[in-house]
Amino acid sequence: MSSPRMPLSVLDLSPISSGSTAGQALRNSLDLATRIEAAGYRRHWVAEHHFTPGVASSAPALLIGQIAAATSTIRVGSAAVQTGHQTALSIVEQFGILDALFPGRIDLGLGRSGQRRSEALAALEARQRAAEVARLKGGGAKKPRKPPREAHVVDGLLIPKPFDPSGLFGSSRFRYQAALQQQPGAESPDYGDQVAEVLALIAGSLETPDGDLVHATPGEGAGVDVWIFGSSAGQSAEVAGVQGLPFTANYHVSPATVLDALGAYREAFRPSAHLAAPYVAVSADVVVAEDDATAQRLASPFGLWVRSIRTGQGAVAYPSPEEADGHRWTDEDRALVADRVDTQFVGTPDAVVEQLEVLARVTGADELVVTSITHQHADRVRSHELLAEAWSAGAPAGATPVGALVGGRAPA
Repeated sequence: MSSPRMPLSVLDLSPISSGSTAGQALRNSLDLATRIEAAGYRRHWVAEHHFTPGVASSAPALLIGQIAAATSTIRVGSAAVQTGHQTALSIVEQFGILDALFPGRIDLGLGRSGQRRSEALAALEARQRAAEVARLKGGGAKKPRKPPREAHVVDGLLIPKPFDPSGLFGSSRFRYQAALQQQPGAESPDYGDQVAEVLALIAGSLETPDGDLVHATPGEGAGVDVWIFGSSAGQSAEVAGVQGLPFTANYHVSPATVLDALGAYREAFRPSAHLAAPYVAVSADVVVAEDDATAQRLASPFGLWVRSIRTGQGAVAYPSPEEADGHRWTDEDRALVADRVDTQFVGTPDAVVEQLEVLARVTGADELVVTSITHQHADRVRSHELLAEAWSAGAPAGATPVGALVGGRAPA
C-alpha cells in the first residue's frame, strides 16, 4: 500500500462479540492479521485491556507472538503495554524474546495507563477531602472553575467536547480492579523513569548504583522499535519528545485532546538515535462498507459499546445491530458517548478515505492507525480490505511513504 498520503496500520482489540467467546476472538485476530498483511497494511498492533468482557487482548506479548508466527512480513506490536503494572525488566525480556524469534518485525508500544489511574484516584481523593474540609468549615468562597471547552471544527476535523472520566475513576468497582492489577502495596514507578529504564536495558547501558552494567537476556540489543502512546498534552507526550521516540496520538480514544498531545510532543522533541525529527501516528475508529447504509448499520452498536465502558461495565461483548436497536437512548446517554460516536469515520471507502485525509492534514500525521469493530468478524475484515483498496487507488506508481527519519530511515 504505497501511498503519497502515508502508510496505514491497524489497531486490534480482539473484540468479543455477543454470543461468541474469547477463543474465537483471538482466532479472529490471527485471521485478521493474515488478511491485512495481504492488503498491504504496515503494522498490526494489539491493545492491552483488563476486566473487559468484550475485549480479549489482555496480554499483548502473548498475542503478538501468535500473530507474528501466523504472518511473515507485517510488523506486529503493542498498543500499548500498560507500564504501570509491570517492571521495565519484565517488559524488555518479553519483547526481547519476541524480537529473537521474529527479528526486525516487533514494535514495543508503551503507555502509562497504570500511572494515570493511580493519579486519577489520588486526585479524586484529594478533591473529596478538600470538599469535606470546606463543608465542615461552612463552605467559603469557591475557586472559579475553568469553563469546559466546547466542540469545534479545525480545518474540517471535529474536535469534540472533552469527556470527564472522574465519575468512572471514583467507582468502587474501578478501585478494586485497579488493586488487582498490582501486588499488595506496590506503587507504579514514574513513567519517564520507566521508559528511560526500558531504553537503557535494550541499549545495555543500565548501571547499578556501583557502576556495574545490568544485562537483560533476551532483550539487550533487541531490534524493537519503541513507541510512546498518549492521549493528552501530559507526561507521555513530553517523554516521547524528550527521548526522541515516535509518538501515537489517540484520536479514537480522546479526540478532544489529540491536537494538544501532538503540540506538546513536537514542542518537547529532541533529535535522537531513534529519530532525526518528530514522527507521529494518529489513530481513528472506522467502519467501511460498500454503501453508506450498510456501513451505518454495521457501526450502529458502537455507541452502546462505548456507553458500557463509560458507565463502568468495562466494554461489554460487542452488540449486534439488532441488540443495539433495542436500547432506549436518553439525552444523558447520548451526551456520554457523543465525542466517540461523532468522531467515528463511517461510510463508503471513498468517504472514509476523505475523512482520514482530513485527519492526517490537520494533525500532520506521518502514519494513520485504524481500528474497526463490528459484530461479525467478516464485516471487520471486509472494512479493512475496502479501505486498503481505496487508500491505494489514489497512489501514483512508485510513490513512497511520507515520514520522518529514524536513524536515517523511515520507521520500519
